[in-house]
Amino acid sequence: MPQYEQQDATPLPPRALRSRILVIDDGDSVRNIIGIFLEHAGFEVCGEAADGVEAIGQAKKLKPDLIVLDLVMPRMNGAEAASVLSQTMPDVPIVLLTLYQNVLGSALAAAVGIRAVLDKTEGLDKLVACVRSLLDRSTSEPSPRH
Repeated sequence: MPQYEQQDATPLPPRALRSRILVIDDGDSVRNIIGIFLEHAGFEVCGEAADGVEAIGQAKKLKPDLIVLDLVMPRMNGAEAASVLSQTMPDVPIVLLTLYQNVLGSALAAAVGIRAVLDKTEGLDKLVACVRSLLDRSTSEPSPRH
């Protein structure tokens, strides 16, 4: 996995305190660009996957704090992967980042465990803001009782 260069001298939190994000997209260059933006914003990209099947394996192995997931991918699409991931890792927020935002309705997105749906054309600054918001929310909320 490539290391992402930091663009400026803004100090980052110690590595142990940085939120770990798994990036899943079938496009190598798309994963790389998303990773650069997230690393620049102070997050740690702990792993990558190119399809839903690989995503599930990586998530189980790496135990990320948040998952950024594409919708249209080979072998297993993002909605199917999100359904499995949200059942096996219910406390890990999933953000769907896609060009096909209108394909997956909000009710279906919520049903498969997706916490936010963003359009890739809206820019990665919006993704960073969404990731921050979801991670702040997940660390400030008490754990649900079962």
